[in-house]
Amino acid sequence: MSMENLSRRGFLKTSTGAAALGTVALSSGVHQTQAAAASLAPPNETIRKAREAALAILKPSPKDLEHGLELHAGSLVFESYGFAPRAAPDGDKIRRAMEEGASETELGDLREELPMIRMATDERERQEFLQAFRAAGVTCIFQNAGEESNDPLRLVKRLARFTFTTDLLRNELCKAVTPDDIVAAKQQKRLCLYFSANGVPLPQQWNNVRDELGFIRVFQQLGIRMMHVTYNRRNPLGDGCGESTDGGLSDFGRAAVAEMNRVGVIVDVAHSGWRTSLEAAQTSQQPMVASHTTAAAVHRHIRSKPDDVIRAICDTGGLVGICCISGFLGGAGHIGTFLDHIDYVAKKFGVERVAIGTDIAYESRHAASERAKIPKRSDAPRSQPRWEALWPEGSLSGRGHPSLAWTNWPLFTVGLVQRGYGDDAIQKILGGNVLRVARAVWGSRA
Repeated sequence: MSMENLSRRGFLKTSTGAAALGTVALSSGVHQTQAAAASLAPPNETIRKAREAALAILKPSPKDLEHGLELHAGSLVFESYGFAPRAAPDGDKIRRAMEEGASETELGDLREELPMIRMATDERERQEFLQAFRAAGVTCIFQNAGEESNDPLRLVKRLARFTFTTDLLRNELCKAVTPDDIVAAKQQKRLCLYFSANGVPLPQQWNNVRDELGFIRVFQQLGIRMMHVTYNRRNPLGDGCGESTDGGLSDFGRAAVAEMNRVGVIVDVAHSGWRTSLEAAQTSQQPMVASHTTAAAVHRHIRSKPDDVIRAICDTGGLVGICCISGFLGGAGHIGTFLDHIDYVAKKFGVERVAIGTDIAYESRHAASERAKIPKRSDAPRSQPRWEALWPEGSLSGRGHPSLAWTNWPLFTVGLVQRGYGDDAIQKILGGNVLRVARAVWGSRA
């Protein structure tokens, strides 16, 4: 059954009477809108509980709820940065690999790979994946299909996994190659991914600038459409948001931005320092983004962006995507706080300059039971923090709020309806703005 054919009664049927729904007038509202086309009945308990958590905060009127769900179902929803639902690992496969003497590198690869591909190889995980994706009502995710790295061999591994998954699930989940593919996917009621590499691929041979940047075009040809200038740490392009001194964009970084502009790859400064982000925006000749961030004026955080940086990004024709990480949002860190950040950017910089990049994922309900099959190893070496994981003390504090679950996208739309945004404005925030930037950058390529 398609999203458009699911009723509002279905969306709420497992929630009617729940205390978490607060003062929402459910019974009268359901009777008033029995025939209304809206968005997805909760297909499982995890999704239902998340929706109850969001509804308890939003407390929408039946009219706003109905309109928001209908609008969401009919809209092209294009996430500015995120993750497709994650499959459960195969606990038996990992256990066998351990028994056969697999190295720590092999085991690490398996643990990362299986949640990215099992929806394409295991029927139970495929159904779980499609349920969650469709419950969210998302057409396309700007998918993290790379690494927080500049090593081409590391970057290509995750890209291979998502290429594999979209190849095998092509009738339901396609790899979008152009922005028009995303529009076609919505029309055909298919799902799709548009790929981000996270890092700029560098061979690090340092013969000359042009050779060092040559892999940008190679990865564009492999389907990558967006790249981070930096992650949290300093790299040859500039400083990440975790560095205590933000040295800004290097001369090499300016050359990298120019090359991304030339070949049609979106420049992303979500994890870059404030000065680095500002100088990247001043350098870019094409629309660029901070794909998953927050507004520093609402809550100051290393992953937020201050007004001067947001203005510079907007001046390129780009946008900022607001994420769903509670600690980055500050305050109550729930769906209301998230909407506050969207409100701030929309009202100060224009509704054309804001999107949603949740930076979170739905995880299969079977993940815990699969992980329980994996033997605990007393002799396993103690893991060290990954190189790129430079998070100053306190910057990752706080758990995610359940109201910000990835499958609550339809209720993000309801929240925007409650805040008085018109349908056209909401559709820009949900995906129109990201599509506009994607089209502009893709169309400008050399």
